[in-house]
Amino acid sequence: MRVLLSALLLLGCLTLSAAPPPLPISPSDDYVFPQMSPWASVQQTIGTTVIAIDYHRPAVRGRQIWGKLVPYNQVWRAGANEATTIRFSDPVRIGNHQVKAGTYALFMLPRQGAWTVILNRRAKQWGAFEYDPRLDVLRLDVQPRTTPYTEWLTYALDPTSDSTAYVELLWDRLRVSFLVEVDVEGMAAARMKKLFAKHPNDWRVYAEAADYGLQQTVPLRQAIGWADHSLALQVNPTNLAVKARLLHEAGQKAESQALMERALRLAQSRKAPPTVTGPLEKDLSYWKQGG
Repeated sequence: MRVLLSALLLLGCLTLSAAPPPLPISPSDDYVFPQMSPWASVQQTIGTTVIAIDYHRPAVRGRQIWGKLVPYNQVWRAGANEATTIRFSDPVRIGNHQVKAGTYALFMLPRQGAWTVILNRRAKQWGAFEYDPRLDVLRLDVQPRTTPYTEWLTYALDPTSDSTAYVELLWDRLRVSFLVEVDVEGMAAARMKKLFAKHPNDWRVYAEAADYGLQQTVPLRQAIGWADHSLALQVNPTNLAVKARLLHEAGQKAESQALMERALRLAQSRKAPPTVTGPLEKDLSYWKQGG
């Protein structure tokens, strides 16, 4: 449906989703010589929230890592060189902690049993030499697990749903992870409210809101109301098709088919390209076959 809506809109329009900012090319212009532990970055979007981690990647190089190179019971920079940082573009939840949007130093306290994950307000610092526990915003105990061998320290962001992702550190034969939760629906609802207030006469805003409601846990009656508001502002193949899909989802098969036929006729009368008419024809064919 998102592909169909994008094709129908054709021209650049307002969207309810925000594109993530590009990754930086380099953490600093001061680097002249190659580093033994090169800089790396990873990011993932959950809903519209960007999670990004910047770190330096040491290699095992045949050394004993846990309990020796990385001592137990000492706060560790969770990487090499500068402290590892983690950035959240919106507020998130980690364990029982609410974490504000911002960039934090990511430290870890390794132990032979449970580890402690630490987020610290002072993002820019060298290693953990100036670590100040009074600036901690989060301490979370996690249980490390054994994993297949990883030569270079690696961070991964692994989505587990539309609103959650695991932050994972993998190095040597160890994996340390913690879950980040994002209030995707709450933030989308707040942003839609702002968009409606700012663009009360833009049919595209209400069409996209209705399309979002079709894909998410928004009540169908509310999403159909948004589609009707869009149609009241302007009737076009886009919002006709969106409402048709909503009616089909609501079980109103005859009404949805009639509305999609109207959308197709209107698109054909406007000589819309196959990228627009093709999906409408496909939906109609599928619905007529009982789909």
